[in-house]
Amino acid sequence: MKNYIPKQHGAWAMLIIPFLFGMFASQPQWLHLLLGFVWLLTYLFTYPLLQWIRTGRTATYAKPLLLYGILLLPSAAALIAWKPDLLRMGLVLLPFFLINCYFAKRNRERDVWNDIAAVVQFSLIVFIAYDVGGGTDWRLAAELFAISALYFTGTVFYVKTMIREKKNRRYYYVSIAYHSFVLLASAVAFPWPLLIPLAVLLIRSAVLPGRKITIKQVGISEIALSIMVAAFVLAPFGTTN
Repeated sequence: MKNYIPKQHGAWAMLIIPFLFGMFASQPQWLHLLLGFVWLLTYLFTYPLLQWIRTGRTATYAKPLLLYGILLLPSAAALIAWKPDLLRMGLVLLPFFLINCYFAKRNRERDVWNDIAAVVQFSLIVFIAYDVGGGTDWRLAAELFAISALYFTGTVFYVKTMIREKKNRRYYYVSIAYHSFVLLASAVAFPWPLLIPLAVLLIRSAVLPGRKITIKQVGISEIALSIMVAAFVLAPFGTTN
């Protein structure tokens, strides 16, 4: 099953949370079910595709590519047939996926720029889910996209300070500087309640690196923090929709 199910656990939060931002900021529709299914299949399909590009092991990844491809093609076709403008919107994700292909080919999937390209790619689903829900305030959608991209980029820096770059002080200081910048910028750009989870993220990025915390504990804590951020962002929409 390891060739069928992605091992990047943090990517699941990036898959789900921006989608929820766009859906609840507009109006949940039955078509979101099909969109969510296509979005999931796209992720599941691109995982073995990138692994195949990285390793060249056709025999290993041909079956998951075939399985997910068979499921994805008719589902995506049905979605586009129902709402054709989604094809144009979906193509915006392509350049960022090509960046992922570039780094996979060079076996540099852990490169920070590859991670940031993935963050932007995942966050762009905000606009698609928002459009499916009939949203018209594109400034709001852009703000939600920015929140998603800024938050998950912060997790990239933080997780590196906890695992692969835990002895690299430069990454630690970059992470602190980044989280501080996001907090200050958000004080100007976003509603004030969002400052609460962003302050928590800054504190955790300053305090936790260097402590004896397992990879599993890092993952669990990041899931909890993702839920916290999503709750603060989505709370206003629960009272208006």
